[in-house]
Amino acid sequence: MKNIPLTRGFIYIIMGILFTYLAIQSVEDTVWNFSTILFSLVAAFDFRFAFRIFALHYKIKKMQQHYKKRNDSSK
Repeated sequence: MKNIPLTRGFIYIIMGILFTYLAIQSVEDTVWNFSTILFSLVAAFDFRFAFRIFALHYKIKKMQQHYKKRNDSSK
């Protein structure tokens, strides 16, 4: 199985959604308790990594298409 960035990006999105759900469920009297803030921070990092991985994936695809066009035109 290839370790492509797109799959890893979706895994990070799912983890971000899970930690967001856990943050919402951990709210008791106020939002400003340790577990809610921790879950929110982890979710924010997961979403950030996912978007960066998606950007990397599309950059790689663009480079592959560029090199493919370049090699096809040289034949």
